[in-house]
Amino acid sequence: MRKLILTAASLLLASFAFAQPYIITQSDKDRAAEIVSRMTLDEKIALISGKDDGFHTAAIPRLGIPSVRMADGPQGVRNNTYSTYYPCGIGLAASFDRDVAKGVGNGIGLDATARGVRIMLCPGVNIYRSPLCGRNFEYYGEDPFLTSEIALNYIQGIQQHRVMATIKHFALNNQEYQRHRVGSVADERTLNEIYFPAFRKAVEQGDVAAVMTSYNPVNEVHAAENAWLIKDNLRAWGFDGIVMSDWKSTYTTLGVLTSGLDLEMPENFTTKVEMVKPLIENGVVPEANLDLMCQHILQAFIAFGLLDLPAKDESIPEDYEYSRNMAYNAAVEAPVLLTNNGLLPLKKGRIVVLGPNANTVAYGGGSGRMDPIPGRNITPYAGLKALGKKYDVQFIESVDFTSAEKKAIQKADAVIVVAGFNYKTELENHDRTYRLPDGQNELIAAASALNKNTVVIINSGGEVDITPFKDNVAAIIMAWYGGQEGGRALADIISGKVSPSGRLPFTFWGSEDKNPAAKYYHADTAAIHRSSKSRPEYPHSTYKEGLFVGYRGAEKFGVEPMFPFGYGLSYSSFAYSGGTVVPTADGCEIVLTVSNTGKVDAMETVQVYVAPQNPSVIRPAYELKGFDKKMIAKGKSVEFCIPLSYQDFSYYDVASRSWKVDAGDYKILVGSSSSDIKISLDYTVR
Repeated sequence: MRKLILTAASLLLASFAFAQPYIITQSDKDRAAEIVSRMTLDEKIALISGKDDGFHTAAIPRLGIPSVRMADGPQGVRNNTYSTYYPCGIGLAASFDRDVAKGVGNGIGLDATARGVRIMLCPGVNIYRSPLCGRNFEYYGEDPFLTSEIALNYIQGIQQHRVMATIKHFALNNQEYQRHRVGSVADERTLNEIYFPAFRKAVEQGDVAAVMTSYNPVNEVHAAENAWLIKDNLRAWGFDGIVMSDWKSTYTTLGVLTSGLDLEMPENFTTKVEMVKPLIENGVVPEANLDLMCQHILQAFIAFGLLDLPAKDESIPEDYEYSRNMAYNAAVEAPVLLTNNGLLPLKKGRIVVLGPNANTVAYGGGSGRMDPIPGRNITPYAGLKALGKKYDVQFIESVDFTSAEKKAIQKADAVIVVAGFNYKTELENHDRTYRLPDGQNELIAAASALNKNTVVIINSGGEVDITPFKDNVAAIIMAWYGGQEGGRALADIISGKVSPSGRLPFTFWGSEDKNPAAKYYHADTAAIHRSSKSRPEYPHSTYKEGLFVGYRGAEKFGVEPMFPFGYGLSYSSFAYSGGTVVPTADGCEIVLTVSNTGKVDAMETVQVYVAPQNPSVIRPAYELKGFDKKMIAKGKSVEFCIPLSYQDFSYYDVASRSWKVDAGDYKILVGSSSSDIKISLDYTVR
């Protein structure tokens, strides 16, 4: 993470900013059990569902249990408030920077505390399977290791401020198309190696306080009512916090009371007193089930001080300089420079800015959308305008160029077209198009025809079709949704004040059909769930690509992507040297040196992939298992030490339902992307 010049107050905060997060202890459990023992049946039923405005839990004043406020979301605190708007999740993943993720979590935790919010409904960690998913912008890309590391640090950042994080959506919610109806079908190994790891690491290493289930059926049972998912997996990993439903994703009272779910949100659709009491009184459901649900809720509340301390910290301002700095840190490390013919960076000159997102701050829609603090949003045009006297910046609003506007474009040293999606075209509960929204390709074509020095900036949660203009423009930047500081960060990158350092957290195929999951992504309407007359019929989305999602599928299926996973251009150049494997107690450490051989200071991301040479089962050719990012001054060298644990060489064995490591030879591949390998090292597991 870049060093910032902070005020004294921010420096004081920074000194304890990364403290130990709150966790549930045995004493919390004992206290919760004692409270549950004094609860009436009606009080227990009240506690297990949301109340009031749909973003509060029920209060039970007699027992000192307050109504706890919760809020979306991944990019900042929302729901009846203004707050700091941070870059979206895919941008955090593109930073490949754990400190950036922790910093954003830290800022969100502070923002929540300042507003009396004690449960944040984030992060979202569903794996990027197809660019069409409307919520990809909230998530962390296609790789489970990268997703796990970003999520872990984000969660720890939030939870050190007595604010509960909620990891979501458990599980296999990898599309928004008919999300209540389309069932996700995946085999046990694929689940454990691709779609479970981020949740599991959040539980085992992050002590995440809450988990939210998904809308979709998972292997034919809706997630909120899926005992195999919640009890046999999530609880088996040691999770002792709150399992809550996504909003309106529950269907039957019996299913909710027996699945392991604790909290039905946003209200009691299936857990009304008149629905629950007969099942308890007639012995269909043991009251002990309710006790356990309440136990999980209360022990989490107690661990985070919600029964003893004020919900709101009046000493923290709602518009906090520290939070703004964390938003900028993430915004400046997120953009990925896809192409550059040498035009960037622009050191001076006349710049024309146009496009649908040029003079607005774009963001994805649904629960990831929020209300930024008034006056804090910096648009791309405003960011460029603030660069100073070296730049003459003009904004053109019309897409139908007049002769005067054409002349301005022709005379410009650079034309910046800010294109992409927004909260109406990329959003929750909908999938989006692969192509840019209507008219944008034509706008780019018109601009580039007038001026070859056209730069395209794309706001998006994932890959888009850039083939109509890729070879006709000077540069392309994937800017994601950059938050309130996104315009300033882009201006700093375009001007060369900062070298771009973002890397693709997914494989950029260049064609929708090249993606291994493409033909399986939408529902197989021929496969209908008919196993229960009590449920409607559900189409399936079967994950037939299995383990080979994203870059894992490039090698398996012999498909060459346009840009590989982990790819991103810089204004500098780097040389890798050395490369040794140092044994450790839990595996090994990869030690190498990276030298900045270019002309500017820049950050470099080193990626480490593990490649089994003679696996006993089918495995991907290589998998990301380590990464680190550091600033390297021009002409200088920096040593990287990247650890690999014994677990990083393992695969999930379905027969024993456990993780196994094959003895034998492995290659450890070190590079700047999944296909740009600089160093290959031999390693043997004995």
